[in-house]
Amino acid sequence: MRGASKDVSDFQLSSRGGTRRRQIQVLLLGAVSTFSLVPFGAVEAQTQIPPVTVEAPAQRARPAAIASSRRAAATRTARANRRAPAQQAAPTQSAASNGATGERANGPVRGFVATRSGTATKTDTPLIETPQSVSVVTTDQVRNQGAVSIGEALRYTAGVSGDVNGGSDTRFGALQIRGFDTTMSGLYIDGLRIPSSVYVHFNGLDPYGAERLEILKGPSSAMYGGSGTGGILNYVTKLPTAQQFGEASISGGSFNRYQGQFDMGGPANKEGTVLWRLTGVVRDGETQVDFSKDNRVFIAPAVTFKPNEDTTITLLANYQRDRAGWGLQFLPASGTVWPNNGRTIPVSFFAGVPSFNAFNTEIATAGYQLSHNFTDNITFRQNLRYAYQHNEEKTFYGTGYTDEAAGQLGRFGSYSNSYINSFAVDNQLQGKFTTGILSHTTLVGLDYRNTTFRDTAFAVTTSAPEINVFNPVYSYDWALGGLYDNKGIKQSQLGLYAQDQIKLGRLSFQLSGRQDFVTTQLDTNLPPVDTSTSKDSSAFTGRAAVMYNFDNGIAPYFSYSESFLPQLATSPSGQMLDPETGVQYEVGVKYQPLGWNALFTFAAFDLTRDNVAVYVPATTFYEQIGQVKSRGIELEGTMSLADGWNLRAAYAYIDAMVTQDPVNVGKAPVTVPLNRASVWSDYTLQNGPLAGLQFGGGIRYVGATWGDDANTFKVGSATVLDALLAYTRDNWRLSLNVTNLADTRYVAACYGLSGCMYAEGRKAIGKLTYRW
Repeated sequence: MRGASKDVSDFQLSSRGGTRRRQIQVLLLGAVSTFSLVPFGAVEAQTQIPPVTVEAPAQRARPAAIASSRRAAATRTARANRRAPAQQAAPTQSAASNGATGERANGPVRGFVATRSGTATKTDTPLIETPQSVSVVTTDQVRNQGAVSIGEALRYTAGVSGDVNGGSDTRFGALQIRGFDTTMSGLYIDGLRIPSSVYVHFNGLDPYGAERLEILKGPSSAMYGGSGTGGILNYVTKLPTAQQFGEASISGGSFNRYQGQFDMGGPANKEGTVLWRLTGVVRDGETQVDFSKDNRVFIAPAVTFKPNEDTTITLLANYQRDRAGWGLQFLPASGTVWPNNGRTIPVSFFAGVPSFNAFNTEIATAGYQLSHNFTDNITFRQNLRYAYQHNEEKTFYGTGYTDEAAGQLGRFGSYSNSYINSFAVDNQLQGKFTTGILSHTTLVGLDYRNTTFRDTAFAVTTSAPEINVFNPVYSYDWALGGLYDNKGIKQSQLGLYAQDQIKLGRLSFQLSGRQDFVTTQLDTNLPPVDTSTSKDSSAFTGRAAVMYNFDNGIAPYFSYSESFLPQLATSPSGQMLDPETGVQYEVGVKYQPLGWNALFTFAAFDLTRDNVAVYVPATTFYEQIGQVKSRGIELEGTMSLADGWNLRAAYAYIDAMVTQDPVNVGKAPVTVPLNRASVWSDYTLQNGPLAGLQFGGGIRYVGATWGDDANTFKVGSATVLDALLAYTRDNWRLSLNVTNLADTRYVAACYGLSGCMYAEGRKAIGKLTYRW
């Protein structure tokens, strides 16, 4: 009988597949013996294994205020969800308490408060029992805040910024976590890394296709292999549901923006063994920068098959086509950060050539998620995905003043093409068992990733190489020049990892280790010289943590983690860069108030990043400057109450400093504010004639940042207001979101005296949604 305790030596299986199951158990126990606090002894002879009991893991006790009948129902629901991971509740706009409604790690959340996640551990683990900082942005939060990009969706997350370069950046670059740029290494889709090239990445994926956005802060190579020191962003895709539902909306607003989107799905047969979902977005729009379009088509189908109660396979795909202009402008600090003889460059200023202005991207991914339960306590999962991207870039951008007093800005023109192909697969075997007084959730995994990309770039000339930033006169002619970049990179990564989550009463330990083998090959073809070089790298990375869960919902923890990141870049001499490495020490406290649907976290961290690679635009190469440290604290709180009140608050203090460098030792990296804070709150009237009326807003503060590596000037701080007004009646919802309500003009970031970007000004979007 499943769920009953048994001694492994007595664990008799049916004649059908019995030998195969016993082999799997022995292999699993052998892997676990390395990480368990109680050794299993020799694995060669099964009779030498000490008595081990296998039983269904107990659910973490809910707060005392929740009735025991609700706990029992939650346990049954959680067990059903584990056995049928694709049959989740239909999406909802309700902000009612999750309570014990059977939330899954990759499933939908009602309101702002996620209670479970799989990003940190690759297992379905309560956040209150996860000894590392994880922030989850839910679908309800994205909708209420009116976010239309991943960067906007992260604005109220502690220690994270997804739009460092401003909201008009159609490249969606500069993802920053705990003071480190993770644009090229930080994006994962359903736990599989989606790589980037020097010119383009996948961070522009539409957030409407995500069930949740999860940010794991700090090094995570023990589970994910090559990844950055700051952390990772996991884009968790929407899955089919067992309940029929549908949603369609139209919206319009600032910058001539018009958008339609839909999300629908449910059972495809009476038995409910085939489920489907289809999500899509169509947009025609512009940005605050003149001549810059922002058009998009996004479609994401998904189908789940359940041939039996123990097996689930979900086929997933998405396609996104963007036709955009070059929204990212490289402007001088004089005229943006400070006045140029009393003059200010307009936020709508376009530095390019209107007839040569494009950032066109095609993204496509396809794969599947497979889960099979051998027993109630042994599960195999396989996650596979192929990703493709093509980008065509046409731009002229500013290179600094040729005559500052006259406002004459020099320009450089470039035409580039990039192709990325990536295949990744992650195999996981999970077991739950006890050894004496210890209970274990053990994971053993083997993953593989193969990535190829090619970047080519040509210089472009025009008859008007300069433009006046205060009185622009645009030329429309251009001519293709010589090839200045043409390189292809192939990288393969094989990783073997293991993790043991050990519990002794309310005390828990987490031990993880991983061995990676990476081969990177670079081919550079710049006539008359063709060069080829390769580099093999390997590393063992680990993670260890301890946590204690008190009865009152308070859970202090300490963790240590490491990172390892092979570089997809070369130095000016043409040599492959050495891998970046990182180490983090983190201490924190999580608090889940009894009887409340809320989660509050505090974390203090010390991060060290070695062999830091920095892109040098003047050479189009990367250079490794040495070491950067980042120390700080983060506070974050989310709450969704049954009376219709949602709250999210965040604060981060990050002290980042270059500690090893030939020139800038003791300096702070650019774009990293010492302080960042935000609060969002919204409330929906539950009763009376105005029931369904929702109003809310937020305030975001970003502290001053240094504008260049030598720390010679600062970019000022900024405070921005956002607002929401909505009304829901029956199946209809009408909403108005306004970001940067006061139309505050400020510079988002500078990368030197000639590399400054404006933040996005006021943007208002009205939306009408119908649900069925």
